[in-house]
Amino acid sequence: MSFEKKQPILYPVSVAPMMDWTDRHFRFFLRLITKHSLFYTEMVTTGAILRGDKHRFLRFSPEESPLSLQLGGDNPSQLAECARIGEEYGYSEINLNVGCPSDKVQEGNFGACLMKDPDRVADCISEMDSKTSIPVTVKCRIGVRGKETLEDLHEFVKTVSAAGARRITIHARIAILEGLSPAQNRTVPPLRYEDVYSIKKNFPDLVIELNGGVRSIPEIRSHLDKVDGVMIGRAAYENPFLFSDVDCEFFGVETLHVSRREIFESMQEYVSSQTAEGEKPSRILRHLLGAFHEIRGARSYRRILTEKMHSNPGPKLLLEALESISAEYLDRKLGNPKIEAKETVQPVV
Repeated sequence: MSFEKKQPILYPVSVAPMMDWTDRHFRFFLRLITKHSLFYTEMVTTGAILRGDKHRFLRFSPEESPLSLQLGGDNPSQLAECARIGEEYGYSEINLNVGCPSDKVQEGNFGACLMKDPDRVADCISEMDSKTSIPVTVKCRIGVRGKETLEDLHEFVKTVSAAGARRITIHARIAILEGLSPAQNRTVPPLRYEDVYSIKKNFPDLVIELNGGVRSIPEIRSHLDKVDGVMIGRAAYENPFLFSDVDCEFFGVETLHVSRREIFESMQEYVSSQTAEGEKPSRILRHLLGAFHEIRGARSYRRILTEKMHSNPGPKLLLEALESISAEYLDRKLGNPKIEAKETVQPVV
């Protein structure tokens, strides 16, 4: 298959795959705020798909698209089969995790461990690419201990792109596999944005996306002067309404003419429909606890949800909690940065 047919779509902004966070419920919620950003699943291992309940791990709502399936593994044939299954499920892209530093991936010798073996990654990408008609992409670190120079990163990108990966998302920190937890690996190794910029300069035909430490619209804008895309991680979860201006700013479409109240009314309907199918309300509502983290009334909102969502919550619990937030804030349409800035300085009570 030619690279032209499988060239990934350029998404200036995406939301990072985050274990326990970017599940299908959070993605449904965030899609009510941004219609065009690329979303990723949590990492799904090949074993979970091939030997487990694949529907549990792969199902998603059509509203979540565009959506990339992130796979974890190091066996080319197994990854290729999972990529094929992912395409059947309707994913927009398949992404290979070459950046996660958790104990689980170290035990299985995948994730960030694979940065030590670019040829192995290339074999995986080549096999996956041969079994799908959708793009296959890679998310990696700038390196790992022993393979942490810009020259090492250059060689890695050269090798995996030649195998068929046309988007490389680079978390601008090395992964320290010995002695640091996954949380520490997100903060302790210093950010090296210049290395990512250098990769884009040296591989102008690749789609290069930067990840790591980006938390605001101005920061996204500044990086897009030097790379093709920016991936937002924790900030998307901690401040989802950050994305209310993303479509207008970076995708050239009009801001959604919806209010926060309308978004949460849609989420209440979603909670009702999902619980009717057997889902626990808490598995959905937990993603909404931080939605108003800097707004007056946020503490009361969180308390109501936290106290009631785990045991037979009422059918309108989310709307009940929402009564703690001012009507003026809830009913204001998204995308008014001047008023937004004034609102966020209000003390949390």
